Amino acid sequence: MNDAVHYIPILTTVLSALFAYSLYRRWTVRHAPHLWWWAFGITTYGIGTAVESSITLFGNTVVLTKLWYISGALLGGYPLAEGSLYLSWPRSFANRLTVLSLSFVIVASALVVLSPVDLAALEPTRPSGAVLAWHWVRLLTPFINLYAVFFLIGGAIRSAWIHYHDRGHFYRAAGNALIALGAILPGIGGSFAKAGMVEVLYIGECLGLIIIWMGDRVCSRQDTSSVLTVPVAG
Repeated sequence: MNDAVHYIPILTTVLSALFAYSLYRRWTVRHAPHLWWWAFGITTYGIGTAVESSITLFGNTVVLTKLWYISGALLGGYPLAEGSLYLSWPRSFANRLTVLSLSFVIVASALVVLSPVDLAALEPTRPSGAVLAWHWVRLLTPFINLYAVFFLIGGAIRSAWIHYHDRGHFYRAAGNALIALGAILPGIGGSFAKAGMVEVLYIGECLGLIIIWMGDRVCSRQDTSSVLTVPVAG
């Protein structure tokens, strides 16, 4: 059973590539910053699962594990949160907060690259942050995860409530609810991965991506049952 689960990231990588392509196409038409961040976020999401696929098929290395940690633990949800930030908050505030948060992410990524490694913790077929000898570096990821929770998950829940309760946009309310649910699943999987059960992360990543994509598609539908006709973004 575990061997089959280890191949799930291959499917997730393919789905990520298709989803990211659709987002990049929309960005080329609208040039909205939130679409660029979302496209970038799904791309890094796919890079992380592609690394997982490579480790499953060809074996693990220190370089692959560090790349997986940066693309997954540090950049898995952050760019998507940035997209929600630019969609729902004033541009000036989003710009200032991005300078601060992105600087933190860059420093954390550099520390992952520079960290010595514990080769005894390097598993042949699955990645783990335990390979980082500077264990304190892993204490930086919860701050990035909290940032993602607040702006991505919290923002989607807030938007779902506003669209449903205040504007009567039922499709967009449902779509945002799906996005919030989809964003939660990889986080749950990440908690299991820290406990050594990376297979739960693989499942959470795949299901989460599918649900987020479903939410995006639902949000883009014309809500004919809407009681209000005020155009809104997101």
